[in-house]
Amino acid sequence: MAISRIGDAGLPAGSVLQVVQTVKTDTFATTSTSFVDITGVSVAITPSSTSNKILILVQLQNNATYTYAKFFNLLRGSTSILVADDASNNQTESSVYSRDEAFGEVTPLTFLDSPSATSEQTYKMQGSVQSGGQLTINYTQSNLNQAYIGRGTSTITAMEIAG
Repeated sequence: MAISRIGDAGLPAGSVLQVVQTVKTDTFATTSTSFVDITGVSVAITPSSTSNKILILVQLQNNATYTYAKFFNLLRGSTSILVADDASNNQTESSVYSRDEAFGEVTPLTFLDSPSATSEQTYKMQGSVQSGGQLTINYTQSNLNQAYIGRGTSTITAMEIAG
């Protein structure tokens, strides 16, 4: 984790005040159809003013059982902060979703949050998968020992932006 911070006195709105990043290099897997925390994909940041915003940047290297849908949710603490409207049917409301490709994909997510707080804020990602499938992070479903099979990294970055 890398942290840098500069004083915010006199800086114009939109200035970057601090940057915090977590890099996940190990793997994670779940067969849960309900959202579960993706271990190692969380970051904590303490805003210096209630008027400041937090820019969240996520990159998830992921895979699911071929042709299965996978779902991701962004949370601040235990609250989903970027989720689709309730469709009142069997659809899964989430921050982002996709149906898998054979060798996985990178799922990016960007969100500008207004926590209105000066206490530490923890942002994290959760994942789930269509019933019968498996969601993996940083490796492919096949996990074969082949030159054409890769492993990757995932990151979550929080940037405090002057309000």
